[in-house]
Formats: sequence, structure tokens, C-alpha cells
Amino acid sequence: LCYAVGGAPYQITGSALGFFLQIYLLDVAQLDPFYASIILFVGRAWDAVTDPCVGFLVSRTKWTRFGRMMPWVLLSTPFAVTCYFLIWYVPAVEQGKVLWYLVFYCLFQSLQTCFHVPYSSFTMFISDDQKERDSATAYRMTVEVLGSVVGTAIQGQIVGGGHHPLNVTRSLDDTKEAYMIASGVICAIYVLCATILFVGVKEQKGENLHPWSQKKAKPITFCQGLRLVMGHGPYVKLVLGFLFISLAFMLMEGNFALFLTYALDHREDFQNILLVIMLSGTISIPFWQWFLTRFGKKTAVYLGITWAVPFMILMVCIKSNLVISYMVSVATGASVAVAFLLPWSMLPDVVDDFKLKNPDIRGYEAIFFSFYVFFTKFASGVSLGISTLSLDFAGYVSRGCYQPESVILTLKVLVSPVPVALIAIGLLILKTYPIDEEKRKSNRKLLQELLDTEDSESETTALGSVV
Repeated sequence: LCYAVGGAPYQITGSALGFFLQIYLLDVAQLDPFYASIILFVGRAWDAVTDPCVGFLVSRTKWTRFGRMMPWVLLSTPFAVTCYFLIWYVPAVEQGKVLWYLVFYCLFQSLQTCFHVPYSSFTMFISDDQKERDSATAYRMTVEVLGSVVGTAIQGQIVGGGHHPLNVTRSLDDTKEAYMIASGVICAIYVLCATILFVGVKEQKGENLHPWSQKKAKPITFCQGLRLVMGHGPYVKLVLGFLFISLAFMLMEGNFALFLTYALDHREDFQNILLVIMLSGTISIPFWQWFLTRFGKKTAVYLGITWAVPFMILMVCIKSNLVISYMVSVATGASVAVAFLLPWSMLPDVVDDFKLKNPDIRGYEAIFFSFYVFFTKFASGVSLGISTLSLDFAGYVSRGCYQPESVILTLKVLVSPVPVALIAIGLLILKTYPIDEEKRKSNRKLLQELLDTEDSESETTALGSVV
């Protein structure tokens, strides 16, 4: 449970930044949309690049009395919370705003990576029992989903009371203060979670875990592993398919607050609608977990992702209606849960398939996961950058009471037609994904036979050594 709590900061800050940073830069910091698009794109792209770099540095870290992963968590936390707080502060110097947000956004993303990459690797170092690892992972996923809800709730409810799109100095000051209060609360939770992780989790040395397999392993270099992984067809198809689907939902996430505020005129309710999306996603995860075990993962993807498409189209085709907006948010949340859950459920199947085709190779597993994260983060940066730039071309007015019709049309396109088209492309790619339920079960059976053979050989070797 203490390990699971450590996953909350990443999701809390991620949901707050994902839903609110764009509208904050445009309406509170009052940046030109062009510069806001640069900040969003460069920050996300930098975040994507730092993942493999930090992963390489962590793998080269020597053991300390606190462990090998824990020092990264401890040292990054105070600097990360400082940078996060300063992201939500509007500097008095008008000329230096762009540089201010670019520097602190990139610094926070780097420090957050220094926290999250070692944290993600903790699973392999907290126990040598597979059931305990699976239990820790299940707790972690639950807390991370709840973290997304908490981040949206804190940021939305505190900021919602102070965010009014009026050109009034008093109103703007109240909004700035609300954003800083929300960031302060999130920073306090961040530090608390890191403290619980440090106190409650003890790291074990890697060589103490499965020593026989450690001796038999033939590790490969990063470049060799990358070539092998990117040449594995099922992995490429899975990543490409979910890349387009993730891009669709990221476009919606980044522009939904603006769309609700200006296109639908739900200024007083936008934070509640965002919260409903996250709650719907959280509540529906157990259902989708049951569904994929009953009907298969590919079926769950097709049904879960397409479920939101009619509602996304309905949202922009009818006149503004608060009840329909809440209905759309519930339906979208259920699909967001699938987009969040299924990639992490299907990636291990790809790893199993690779193991069967390359049984003598070790040390590649992290590459499958790290490059999926890299591509999705990079796609997130592209989506936010392009969408904010599109608003600039459409004539977006920072903190305006109303927006031109061209901006309203652009927002509608960014939250409905474009995401629907991206979802269609993603699902077409996943149609060619070769690992169905029959193939998955066959791979698991063959892999278990391979592992039983390796264990038998290891025990025979160990017994011979003793004799």
C-alpha cells in the first residue's frame, strides 16, 4: 500500500496540467497562443526525451544504504514541487513570461521523470514473490487512477470558484490566487506521498532476486534491444494503434475546458464536468477488467473506444445543453478508462510473444514500456502544440468574455471530428494486431513450459554445485 501511494503524485500533477495548463497560459498568464503552443509542445517533447535518458542513468546507479532507486525519489521531490508551484505563478515581468514557463515546465517534467522512472522500477526490487509483485501493481494502478480524480478535483474545484473570463483586474487576481492555492495543496500531497513511500518501502538488492536467472541471463545493449523491439511486428502495430487513440483523447483533454467555457458556455460548470469524466473512468475500470477477461482484449478495445464516438459527435451537433454535456462526460470517461487500462494490459502479451521468439535474450523488457511512454508523451506534446497554434490562427482572444466564431468552430473541430478520425485510424491499425485471445493463451502456455524447463535446469545445476 505504501508503494502504491508513491504513484499518486505523477497522476495528480499530470491530470491538473493536462486539463488546466492550456487555459491557464491563455487566460490567466495571458500569453499569446503561439507562445503557449511552443511551451506546451517543447515541455511534453522534453518530457518524452528525458524518459530513456533517466532510465539509462538509473540503471547505472550504484547501491546506497537507502537502495538504488530511493535516492532518486528523495532528491528529486523538493525540487519537483518547487518547480510545479512556480508553473502556476504569474511573474510580474511581462517580457520574461514565456521563458519563465518554458524553463520551469521543462524542469518539472525532468524532475518528475527522475521520480517516476525509479518508482516504476520498484516493482522488481520490493519482493521476489510474483504474487506480491502483482498485488503491489494492482494497488498502484488503483491509487494512480484515484490520483487522476484527486488532481482534477482539487484543481477544478479550487480554480472553478475564481476562474471567470472577464477583463477585470480583481477577477484576474482572484483567479491567479486560486491557481496558486491549488498548486500549493497538490505540492503538499506530493511531499506526503513521497514521505510515505520512503518510510514504508524497503528496496532489496537485485542480485538477491532470482540469482539463477541472473547468472543465466545474457543482457543486450540498449541499441541492440531497441532494434529488436522495433522490429517486432505486434509491438509496432500495438503502439501505432494506441498512439492515434491516445492522440485523440489528448486533444480532447487539452481543449475540453476551453470548449466547455466558450463553445458551450458552461463557465460555472466546466470543472464539475471534468470531474465527472474522471469519476466515470474510475468507476468503469472494474467493469472493463471483467469484460476483457470474459470477451478478450481486442473486443474490449473496439467496444470501449467506439462507445464514446456517437456522444462526441452529438456534443458538437446540438445546441448547448448542460444535461447532454454531463451525459457525454460519463460516456467519454468510460472510453478514457479503456484507453488508460488496455495498453498496459496488452503490452505484457507482446513481451511474452517476443520472449518465445527470442528465448536467449535478456534485458529488453523495459524498452517495450519506456518507448510506449516516449511515443505517447511526444504525441501529447504535438497535440497540445498544434491545437493551441490552431486557436492562434483562428483569432483566440485571451481572457475574452466571448470568442470569435472562428475560434468556436476550431474548438468544435479539435474535440470531435479530429479525435473521431484519429480513433478510426487507430482501430484500423489494431485490426491487424495479431495477438488475439487464442494466440495469447497459446503463448502463455508455451512460455510456462519454457520457464518450467529453465527452472528444472537451474535446480539441477544448483544441486550439482552443492554435491
